[in-house]
Amino acid sequence: MATVEQEAANRSGDADTTTTFKEIYSKLKEELLNDHACFEFTDESLQWIDHMVDYNVLGGKCNRGLSVIDSYKILKGVDVLNHEEMFLAYTLGWCIEWLQAYLLVYDDIIDNSLTRRGKPCWFRVPQVGLIAINDGMILRCHVSRILQRHFKGKPYYVDLIDFFNEIEFKTTSGQLLDLITSHEGEKDLTKYNMKSYRLIAQYKTSYYSFYLPVACALLLAGENLDNFTGVKNILVEMGTHYQIQDDYLDAFGDPEFIGKIGTDIEDYKCSWLVVQALECANEAQKRILSENYGKSDPGCVARVKDLYKDLNLEEVFRVYEMNSYNKFITDIEAEPNKAIQNVLKSFLFKIYKRNK
Repeated sequence: MATVEQEAANRSGDADTTTTFKEIYSKLKEELLNDHACFEFTDESLQWIDHMVDYNVLGGKCNRGLSVIDSYKILKGVDVLNHEEMFLAYTLGWCIEWLQAYLLVYDDIIDNSLTRRGKPCWFRVPQVGLIAINDGMILRCHVSRILQRHFKGKPYYVDLIDFFNEIEFKTTSGQLLDLITSHEGEKDLTKYNMKSYRLIAQYKTSYYSFYLPVACALLLAGENLDNFTGVKNILVEMGTHYQIQDDYLDAFGDPEFIGKIGTDIEDYKCSWLVVQALECANEAQKRILSENYGKSDPGCVARVKDLYKDLNLEEVFRVYEMNSYNKFITDIEAEPNKAIQNVLKSFLFKIYKRNK
């Protein structure tokens, strides 16, 4: 049987990236299911993992994973890449998608969410329940297994391991900050401010969603991440912008279109919208927020959304989005490396004015 690398090498260089990406997924999953070095699988456990991985890793837009490939092509030049190099880029992209799946499984349990990617959250699937906690751990272990199988012996292997661990720590620490701000102790909207919000967005979203894919491409290209601090700062700010878009869509997006039912209001989240509302609301409007924010009653949720509309937060968001875009363009074009500029612009154009 041909190895995964050999099958990737046999593909035409002009093959559709998304199609090839999905095919590489099947091969990586097959390797994991046939990995008996550390555990003797039963038929039942194999069937469970097979279904669990498909349910949680697939179904998203794969923007993070595909961004590794796109960034690597831009950095190296598509014409000079051999098939093994591209296979490694595809594989690192899937490592990020596996990491994303693990984080979302836990995030949905913590937030008691209903849907994810247009279907019930994994822990809400009949006969899964809190087994999902262990499944999340398995998904995270898969990342390490994939990295070990395909990157051990590479000069950047240790840097990859350390970097994935660092990003996971930053992300889960951001999740902690979100939780203790939104859930612990007496509800107090006075602690919701832009400084707290930006810290949560930066650590919970930015590093793993924006910096991680580009950093993986840079490591594959043989670069030292210490030389790209400015690039990191721009990407982290883009991630904050992305989270602000998410917060906006949570309240104003169509659940059928974006694939999930927003629960930021019910969950008392430190959302960009509530922070903006608190900054411009009068005392009567603040009382409406205080009396209704963080309650699951549909009437309370509707009153908060009506207040957002009264405060014209849809227009506030549109102005923010345009100003943010203009600043990104200025900062990106100040970067001396043209390839880096193109990488950063590819990210910006993917997220600007997104609606899902």
